[in-house]
Amino acid sequence: MSTSLDETLRAAVRELADDAGPAPDLAARALGRGRRLRRRRRVAAAGAALVAVVAVTLPFVLLRPAAAPPPATPPATATPSPTLLPPPGPDWTTRPLVLPGGWVVTRAQVSGGSGTGFLLDRGRGRYFATDRYDGIFPAPTGPLVAVRDDERPRDIGLFDLTTGKTRWYVVGRALSVPRWSPDGRRLLFTTTQLDHEGFIVMGVDGTKHTYRVDRRAYFCTDYCDFTWTRDGREVALPQTGGGGHDEAVRDKRRGVQLFSADDGRPTRLLPVPGDPAGPWAWSPDGTLVAVQGQQEPLLVETATGRVVHPLPSAEVVWLSDDRLLYRRPSGAGDFVLADRSGRELVRQPLPKQLVDLEVSVAPR
Repeated sequence: MSTSLDETLRAAVRELADDAGPAPDLAARALGRGRRLRRRRRVAAAGAALVAVVAVTLPFVLLRPAAAPPPATPPATATPSPTLLPPPGPDWTTRPLVLPGGWVVTRAQVSGGSGTGFLLDRGRGRYFATDRYDGIFPAPTGPLVAVRDDERPRDIGLFDLTTGKTRWYVVGRALSVPRWSPDGRRLLFTTTQLDHEGFIVMGVDGTKHTYRVDRRAYFCTDYCDFTWTRDGREVALPQTGGGGHDEAVRDKRRGVQLFSADDGRPTRLLPVPGDPAGPWAWSPDGTLVAVQGQQEPLLVETATGRVVHPLPSAEVVWLSDDRLLYRRPSGAGDFVLADRSGRELVRQPLPKQLVDLEVSVAPR
């Protein structure tokens, strides 16, 4: 296109533009219309989104199970403290020292039998001190006391508190301490002589019976004394199980072998994993027994050997099917009445003269 023609065309356009009048509200109307269209689109989009949210959420809310109420917090129950009885007064020797549950202290002496001891004279209802014998072992009932003299190792004496007289009987060599039957009519000894091992049962008239036990067939290591059962018809010997020997703990037990106290025959093996301390360690109904396990005292079922729970002491006295009496192994060695779970009910201090002594107890 030539330059003159280009200029002619631009001039014509300017003239036409000058002749056209402006539309004063066109822009405003366009802007307003645009705003209204955008607003409609936003409202429609928001409505569609709301419908979608409701469509998704509503079924979930309707189908969701109701929230469970928070669990009720059980009220805190503190274990009641045992009843603490006052220590006996300075005149404690003038009457029997009655322990919780009704049993009484019958004897106190240094462990091993040396030194002065205290004996309960049931007939006079008071205690007296004695250093006459190296070992004193009162019967659980009646006036007799088994006594030992280190200068007479084969003999045992029966001291009568009523008459003050002592009768001596030859029992044998290598004897354990004497153990009274629950009825106080017989004494039990473990004998470990080189030519035979077993147990000896002696009546209060001096009549004795020796029963040999083959320790290869009835194998026991560590603590191997025979002890009475609760009814006094049998005696018990712990049996060693597997596991080897460890000086830090007792040898493992596979059970307790029982023998007849009348003729020495083996009767039955109970799968009890520990050593009973004596006749009172067996519950009155015979279903439970307190034993010294490998590392701690235990309460176990006699029929199955199942451990019910640990105990504070293996030196337990069953007063009834649900009450136990024992001496606390710590502190001043107070006596404790407890239930079968081991919960302390009553605690009784000892006179200060007895705190460091070995103490025997018996029915009142």
